[in-house]
Amino acid sequence: MVWTLRFVLLSAIGAVLLALLLSLLLIAWQAVLRDRIVPGLHIGEVDLSGMTAAEAAAALHEEFAPLTERIFVLRDGERAWQARGSELGLRIATEDMLDRAFALGHTGAALDDLIAQSRAWFSGARQPLRLVLDENVALDYLRLLAGRIKRDRQDASLRIVAGEARVQAGVAGRALNVRATLARLSATLRASAEGAEIELVVDESAPRRWNVEAAALRLGTALSGPAQLFASDRDGGPLGPWTVRPEQIRALLSVGLRDDGDGKRYEVLINAEAFGAFLRSLAPGLIIIPVDGRFDFNPGTGELVALSPSRGGRELNIEKTIAQLEKAIFSRESRLAPMVFDYSLPRYHEGVSAAALGIKELVAEATTYYWGSTQNRRRNIEVGAAKLNGVIIAPGEEFAFNHYLGDIRPEAGFVDGAVIFGGRTVTGIGGGICQVSTTVFRAAFGGGFAITERNSHGYRVGYYEYAGAGPGLDAAIWQPTSDLRFLNDSPHHLLIESEFMGAKDALQFRFYSTSHWRTVVEAPIVRDIVEAPPPRYEANRDLLAGQTRQVDYAAQGADVRVYRNVFDMVGNLIKRDQAYTHYKPWQAVFEVAPGDPRLEAEEAAE
Repeated sequence: MVWTLRFVLLSAIGAVLLALLLSLLLIAWQAVLRDRIVPGLHIGEVDLSGMTAAEAAAALHEEFAPLTERIFVLRDGERAWQARGSELGLRIATEDMLDRAFALGHTGAALDDLIAQSRAWFSGARQPLRLVLDENVALDYLRLLAGRIKRDRQDASLRIVAGEARVQAGVAGRALNVRATLARLSATLRASAEGAEIELVVDESAPRRWNVEAAALRLGTALSGPAQLFASDRDGGPLGPWTVRPEQIRALLSVGLRDDGDGKRYEVLINAEAFGAFLRSLAPGLIIIPVDGRFDFNPGTGELVALSPSRGGRELNIEKTIAQLEKAIFSRESRLAPMVFDYSLPRYHEGVSAAALGIKELVAEATTYYWGSTQNRRRNIEVGAAKLNGVIIAPGEEFAFNHYLGDIRPEAGFVDGAVIFGGRTVTGIGGGICQVSTTVFRAAFGGGFAITERNSHGYRVGYYEYAGAGPGLDAAIWQPTSDLRFLNDSPHHLLIESEFMGAKDALQFRFYSTSHWRTVVEAPIVRDIVEAPPPRYEANRDLLAGQTRQVDYAAQGADVRVYRNVFDMVGNLIKRDQAYTHYKPWQAVFEVAPGDPRLEAEEAAE
């Protein structure tokens, strides 16, 4: 019994002593591990068991430092750059790995720490190698590369070089995407134990081509050859062509990039207005004056009968012609540009009616006679009268004799005849035309129309006083200074008809319109008569002795007034005016052969 008690007591004491011993050993162990890594801990393949922080840092550096010196290739297509990991900011995360290593079994919870330490001792513990990337270093390196990679975008362009269209296709812009490349670099550096190739992330911007191909085609078309203007004459025959040479086109072309609101685009323009001066110089020669038809009035039907056709007129439309020329310059099909004209219709064409114009009756007429006229004088009267036949004068329009007569020249059908010039009756083109102007004047004066220009002859001409006609109603014309004009001051159109009555040696003008007034022409009042000077004799070597040729005829001088009274249709006097004429006394002139005694008598009298 005693031994049993002793055994129990000794066993209890032994257990207490063993527990005490174990506690002392545990305390001593914890004291040993207080600044050391627990046994069995590995980072990568490095055993850090029992190492202090300095020892572990040295071991990690020795083992893993070569990893930061491995070579990495950064590639951009055919170009590549090599850099060590350290140059890219790669380093070992020593402090972080040591903090993690010391955290194992050193939490301060005795039991938990003991368990963790025991597991590490008996089973081992591993922690991963940690590499970190210093982004500031990496960014600096990538920015350096960015400067080498950067390329500004060059958009497509169009120019004129040596007379040809030149297109530059443009170059894509390139820029290193630093952030995206940094992310790719970071992942590769951490994942690769060996050196690796890293494809740089490069953003490209394609060149803007705008509409450069279409513009180049337009430019090339413009420079492809000459352009030509053409027109037709009044009879449909060809005029021109007028050629615009390529070098002239080139000098006027411009190429520009413009924003039309829907985006930028190339415009190929030509300053076609520069051709305006040339077209303005051509324009007068291309004008066709509209020609009114000429008509005869048929009293039986009250209708107009066309004597000569009307013809439309035209004027060059410079603005539209320039547009046609520009169209041809940029055309691939045809480089011919028709000139554009503004056409005008004649006032009096074949479709006009007498009723519409107020032409319905005879309102005035005059007849003169040319008895004893030479054949040439008769010819000129006939030609001149025909040029005025069928003319229509609008209300308010002024009739000008010389305008409708045209130039007095042989090409117009006129021949030599006696004319008054420089105080003498001489031979000249158109002698006898004053018979026509005188007849027109008498019709207008007797018809009550306002006379706006009338010139009398210098002396009384016998032709104009035939058949009882008194003096003072003749009208002389002389181109271009003297004309016969009168105003159609009635509210209706006036048709002028002429009739050359060769069998009667007579010329008649008839005016057709609507009666608007009544005219009474009074008898001439002749005053201050001056007798003609004695005859004068002049030598003519073409005459034989005894031959005589009279070249001027004696006429008295006088002042003549012819009054007319114009009444309205109910008999009220509208106006009273006069035709006043001052005639010079005119001597007879005879040509005789040299040596004629009458020449000597005249010289003695002088």
